[in-house]
Amino acid sequence: MLLSKGFEIEMYTGTPFGDVIGLSDQIVRDLDGFVREPDTRNVEYTTAPICNYDRLLCATLKPRIHLRQYLKQLGNYTLIPGSTLSLGHSDHFYRSDPNNPYHTYIEQTYGTKVVTASIHINIGISDPEILMQACRLIRVEAPLYLALSASSPFLDGQITGSHSTRWQMFPKTPANVPLFESHRHFIQWTEEQLKLGTMQNVRHLWSSIRPNGDNRPYNLNRAELRICDLITNPISLLAVVALLEARLTQLFSDSRLDPLVGSHLPSSNRAEDLVAITNDNEEAAAQKSLEATLKHWQDGRTITAKDWIEEIYQEVYPIAKARGFSCFLSPVKKILREGNQAQKWLKQYEQGQDIRSILMRGIQELEQEESELEDKLCQPLLVA
Repeated sequence: MLLSKGFEIEMYTGTPFGDVIGLSDQIVRDLDGFVREPDTRNVEYTTAPICNYDRLLCATLKPRIHLRQYLKQLGNYTLIPGSTLSLGHSDHFYRSDPNNPYHTYIEQTYGTKVVTASIHINIGISDPEILMQACRLIRVEAPLYLALSASSPFLDGQITGSHSTRWQMFPKTPANVPLFESHRHFIQWTEEQLKLGTMQNVRHLWSSIRPNGDNRPYNLNRAELRICDLITNPISLLAVVALLEARLTQLFSDSRLDPLVGSHLPSSNRAEDLVAITNDNEEAAAQKSLEATLKHWQDGRTITAKDWIEEIYQEVYPIAKARGFSCFLSPVKKILREGNQAQKWLKQYEQGQDIRSILMRGIQELEQEESELEDKLCQPLLVA
């Protein structure tokens, strides 16, 4: 039995020339399934929890194709890849809902640091203690998923020096989030943050991974990986999800992958040291993604993100093959071989292309990828 999987996908809207234009108020008004972000320039849609990878692919594509058709009706508008305001205008916040007090708090507290685009990956896990165990492993390996997904090397028409400028500047909140040792620990910690005001509400936990559910922190049913930059290519996105699912499946049969059990760091407070190492790894992965040098949570040895992902891939490929989704996992090797989106864009920049030209080419490639996948994969599935 495969785990259920779903996405929250944030994307920028704008012109074919790469300029981001705020249209979310109109999109949310006219199209079902889309929700507004505090700033009008990006819009979010979600997929229902689905176990089957083929159907998840189509559930990812279908709303985007409808959105693209709608944007063409509004004018010469399109979808723009990348996770930051690559060409400019990060100096002003364009409110989507001026009367929303939570949006007011976000604008006044964080400004445009939150005006980014990303993928949140939700994995269904019903048992709260197993969920906490999964969140611990995902937390210490979250930098690897950031490394695979990095797609924000530009901001305001400049290269920033980071492959994921989004995660470098995004306000992780609260500033200090522990490695939750149990469901009770998570409940007590959340209640304390709400009392202290470090969280405005139960949604105001902006870390790389968080336990989630309909009545958090009490009733939980999924792990939400929040660290990934926007992965616009659906095949690459499903590959990242397949790596995550295979790794969790491995954990469920081997408790030594729980960092509180399997880490051999020489420390009197292992949980705190694991958080410190992970925070450093996130910073390194945001800067250099797959080429970043990280510290392994098991023993503190140094290893590049690329080599660490390769090690995990070799371990979990037999699991994915036995469960019938290895074909969705295998594109991870292509990302490792050819680079993530940020690395590809920076290579084009080094070859002399300007940032606007790179974005315009990315916009065209995105539309072409969607069209090809819809024709080749989704149409036969929908007919069947």
